[in-house]
Amino acid sequence: MAHIAIPEGLPGISGGFAFRPETAKPMRELANILLHESNSLTMGERELIATYVSSRNDCYFCQTSHGAAAAAHLGGDDVVQRVRTDFESAPVTAKLKALLAIAGKVQQDGKLVTAEDVERARREGASDIEIHDTVLIAAAFCMYNRYVDGLGTWQPRDPSMYAQMGQHLAEHGYLKSSR
Repeated sequence: MAHIAIPEGLPGISGGFAFRPETAKPMRELANILLHESNSLTMGERELIATYVSSRNDCYFCQTSHGAAAAAHLGGDDVVQRVRTDFESAPVTAKLKALLAIAGKVQQDGKLVTAEDVERARREGASDIEIHDTVLIAAAFCMYNRYVDGLGTWQPRDPSMYAQMGQHLAEHGYLKSSR
């Protein structure tokens, strides 16, 4: 049960968004820019960053919904699960591994990101915008995760619901609810 009177039956962030639509709008727009609009990182790679950060924050709703979106982009869940457990051995590019290392440090404390971390990402081909967006995705998902968990929102455990939500996010983005 949520800590405040948010609309019943809306899972995770959807409940908070319905409670306060005026804050939902810019939060949805930010997620859409970071995860869905055209970028040199693929939508699947960006969803993996969001999933990784959300899993490190132990936000069930966000790691499962964004994991499902990543799986929809990547054609399956294997890479998603491997990134969650040990991204360094996951079958992703060296560039994405370097960016995930940065994202993991941002998740803990942005001051942990070092010049060496950024240099590793650059050596692996990451552009400044990719480094910027990785940091912003990680920081934004710390906010989104804490929003969902801090309100005590309903986080159903039905995998089919998350698969459907992930497909919707992958196809349509973040501007409108999948519910």
